[in-house]
Amino acid sequence: MTIAPRRRLVLASASPARLGLLRQAGLAPEVIVSGVDEDAVTAPTPAELALALAEAKASRVAARPEVSGALVIGCDSVLELDKRALGKPADAEEALARWRDMRGRAGVLQTGHCVWDTAAKRYVSATASTVVRFGEPSDEEIAAYVASGEPLHVAGAFTLDGRSAPFIEGVDGDPGNVIGLSLPLLRRLLAELGTAITDLWER
Repeated sequence: MTIAPRRRLVLASASPARLGLLRQAGLAPEVIVSGVDEDAVTAPTPAELALALAEAKASRVAARPEVSGALVIGCDSVLELDKRALGKPADAEEALARWRDMRGRAGVLQTGHCVWDTAAKRYVSATASTVVRFGEPSDEEIAAYVASGEPLHVAGAFTLDGRSAPFIEGVDGDPGNVIGLSLPLLRRLLAELGTAITDLWER
């Protein structure tokens, strides 16, 4: 029996967390960073902003001639708190203020997902939403976390798979979405494009 060649998969993101999630799920994407200016993208709501950013990143990479025939995945995350979209904090001072505001509360991590099929010249996209319930770390714990540098590199100034994990009481929804990518949503989007995620597994 002849096995069809596996489709080439490209991740339009520099996020090591997203790459790690895909690899743990048996996928082996190449990484090509989009270079999209995130500050230039606007949308009416945090969920729509996350989706617009994901679409912009996937579309930018999908347009490159060197990815012709590939499936391109673009994602972007923002934390929705008080109807505001919070991305990566600009500096340590903002990260400190953000954590003092978040503790003891809940926010919604919105992650936009976009999958481009460059062979079919079409894409599908959707946003996954997960409620995040923050604990109440002390001022000293927050200061130590910000001093580690981690919150400056992640949307919402926190991550579920890093040093801030002890400060998160729980999530309602897909925890992978909080880390950066919802694998169940990705499976559904691939299926819309006629591709089974199992056909993309490393053999």
